[in-house]
Amino acid sequence: MGVSRVVVVGGGVGGVAVAIRRAVAGDRVTVFERNEVVGGKLARLHAEGHTFDIGPSLVTLPYVFDELFALAGTSLAEQLELVRLDPQFSYRWPDGSSLELPDDRVGARAAIEAFSPGQGAAYERFIDRGREIWEVSERTFFAGPMNHPISLMRRMRSVGDLWRIDPLRTLHRAASVFSDPRLVQWAGRYATYSGSSPYRAPATLACIPWIEAGYGCWYPIGGLGALRDALVRVAESVGVEIHTGSEVASINTDAGRVTSVGLVDGATINADVVIANADAEHLYRDLLGDQRALRRVQRAERSSSGFVICAAVRGATEGLAHHSVWFSKDYRREFDEIGAGGFPTDPTVYACVSSVTDPTQAPAGEENWFLLVNTAPGCSVDVARATESVFAALEARQPGLDLAGRARVLATLTPADLEQRYRAPGGAIYGTSSNGRRAAFARPRNISGTDGLYLVGGSSHPGGGLPLVTMSARIVDEAISEARR
Repeated sequence: MGVSRVVVVGGGVGGVAVAIRRAVAGDRVTVFERNEVVGGKLARLHAEGHTFDIGPSLVTLPYVFDELFALAGTSLAEQLELVRLDPQFSYRWPDGSSLELPDDRVGARAAIEAFSPGQGAAYERFIDRGREIWEVSERTFFAGPMNHPISLMRRMRSVGDLWRIDPLRTLHRAASVFSDPRLVQWAGRYATYSGSSPYRAPATLACIPWIEAGYGCWYPIGGLGALRDALVRVAESVGVEIHTGSEVASINTDAGRVTSVGLVDGATINADVVIANADAEHLYRDLLGDQRALRRVQRAERSSSGFVICAAVRGATEGLAHHSVWFSKDYRREFDEIGAGGFPTDPTVYACVSSVTDPTQAPAGEENWFLLVNTAPGCSVDVARATESVFAALEARQPGLDLAGRARVLATLTPADLEQRYRAPGGAIYGTSSNGRRAAFARPRNISGTDGLYLVGGSSHPGGGLPLVTMSARIVDEAISEARR
């Protein structure tokens, strides 16, 4: 076939990544993004000399981006200066105990053994199981679309592969390899990487700690926004045309096939292929008007949302890591409250302070604190009370950490803000959750029921997060090529 006209609706990471792939394949590709910058949730905030990454805060599986950039004749190393973080994270519990997890696996085992004697071996078993899950998942779950369970089974070498990805147990159950409840809580935290609950998400997510242990946690100098800038440079270098401040109002079809997109300004852009890098509910309800498809995608459970505080903090915090987590006293109660639609009364608090690694992110003598608490999607948040709750929780779990007295809150984001900013229903950060055994099959499909229409990004397979949406771009690119054969 000749050159096709490809329109990408939405300039999130998945949308820009698939645009690069289709341009390299020879298509004429145009991206329309309603915001003034592309990147979607890969966003940053500048305020009073501080820079905050208000979406993803680390890069995992950097080879996924390296493979993408290689298609355009460049590399991740040429585009970015990446720093491998060590320690990866600092963890604290309400009993006053703390754990810094080194970057290397041997060091991590030693740190866990020192933290809780006898648990080093359990860590090794947990990580080895995660590696096995990842190796099978990479060639099955992440290797293609999930239009039907049979499509997954066809990519498996044997029935044993299904057992190896551990889909029937919950992550919490898999974490029972640890006898120390603090480490069970640590392992369960990885469910939040997909906006899910450790008590409902499958043990398949145990591959995430292995990914961090095996591939590292990386930070691009200049912030995560530097990755967004690199994606734009690479896209433009291969001929992708990017229009920001340009909103798509409709996707038009004829006889069950896409023909064009209509813009808010009244223009109509013809297209042979349309790739929607937008929330699936927004796509089917507002852009396509497909009520049947809308009902189907609404069966998928939304991921968690969050409450964000971006704070300028005076002075240097002793012993502060780039990434820190302060755990709640009762993890099950916390997720029960989120599951019931609320804001947790005793929240786990995550902090990213990138100025620890990159002094350009805050003025001298100050720190840029990005704080996140998981909430239910659609949760109504009283900003003043929630901010007070977060600062109080930090000081209670780490006496002397008086952020309330040192911080100027420069910005906050609630689930309502996230919904408005990203058109994500309920402000669901990751689109759809991984809760439940069939969550992977309930997630919206990459290949729609309309000829020439494809879905990429966090609300579609394989889910949210930087590496996953970039894998989603590869899956869609291959599906388009397959459809033309």
